[in-house]
Amino acid sequence: MNYISIAIDGPSGAGKSTLARQAAAALGYLYVDTGAIYRTVALSAVRLGIDPGDAARLIPTLEQLDIRLEYDPGDGLQHMYLNGEDVTTQIRLHEISQHASRVSAIPEVRAFLLELQRDLARKNNVIMDGRDIGTVVLPDADVKIFLTASAQARATRRHLELQQRGQQTDFDTVLRDIITRDEQDSNRPVAPLRQAEDSVLLDTTELDLDQSLDALLTVIKKELAQ
Repeated sequence: MNYISIAIDGPSGAGKSTLARQAAAALGYLYVDTGAIYRTVALSAVRLGIDPGDAARLIPTLEQLDIRLEYDPGDGLQHMYLNGEDVTTQIRLHEISQHASRVSAIPEVRAFLLELQRDLARKNNVIMDGRDIGTVVLPDADVKIFLTASAQARATRRHLELQQRGQQTDFDTVLRDIITRDEQDSNRPVAPLRQAEDSVLLDTTELDLDQSLDALLTVIKKELAQ
């Protein structure tokens, strides 16, 4: 059986996870949040007392990691498990989100997680989001979309999200972190953030959530019909 794969790439805070999850639900596809997988590795490093950017110390710990991705039909969300523990909430802490970018810049970490991601696409119709899905992870995806928005818009959305989770931080800090992460993701030597040549650009700066979802589904259906 041939499964359909949809790759959604874009910078931090562009709404990839929220929109990809809702689009997957609308289409009956499996949603794969690859950023959550890297956050789980970052959380493991922090718990082990390792600087997430210290490749020499982090790499030897990878083979001992038991990382699982499961879906809870009760809440409809992707849950991440680290060595048997549900760490879905912990990996969304602002500190861990920032460390994820450093972890993902390590070639050995990316290689370690690559097969896990590709295997999900081989066995399911998937919508997968991240930084290099269309360029590296699923270069032959049926649909490729580069989802973006201005840094100001992304910081506003991220700041609100953190407040809703009870995490107190100021807007300027969130904006600075987003700009820093853009630079890190775009300039890293391995699998940098960039738009695939055959992807569709979707800018949601001026769109609210419902409008963004409608635009995303329109692009997907149009691309699949070709």
